[in-house]
Amino acid sequence: MTLTHFDAGGRAHMVDIGEKAPTARLAVAEAQVLMARETLAHVVAGSASKGDVLGVARIAGIMAAKRTADLIPLCHPLALTRATVDFEIDHDLPGVHVCAAVATSGPTGVEMEALTAASVACLTIYDMLKAVEKGMVVTGLRLVLKDGGKSGRYVADERRAS
Repeated sequence: MTLTHFDAGGRAHMVDIGEKAPTARLAVAEAQVLMARETLAHVVAGSASKGDVLGVARIAGIMAAKRTADLIPLCHPLALTRATVDFEIDHDLPGVHVCAAVATSGPTGVEMEALTAASVACLTIYDMLKAVEKGMVVTGLRLVLKDGGKSGRYVADERRAS
């Protein structure tokens, strides 16, 4: 297998996607923020001093998906057709599960956009709650689904879930 982001001389370069036909693309990524039960109670009650933790994290994740090419050097700027960030409160964890889905119709995939959205949403949750708890842990960032393009469909192995 060759690494597409390196030329024959081993130098990094942006992959040429100019000749690739646009196809429908979808990627879904997930991550979790682990926190103390008392911290999670602020999320559930909406009592964090900085405001609506999940509302702000949702917007931050969507914005991050749109700006991935500004953050990851060899990513192509893409016209996204959809970006969503959803949350699930898990009292057993305790913490928040984050799921980001990104879609486009284009010549390259949106895996990095979904991963960026999930990670920035988690970092925003941390930022919104750090006054309450500095020991939160962001964990389990992974691609769970990729569909479209030459390589087709990928679904993560559930046994590798965090």
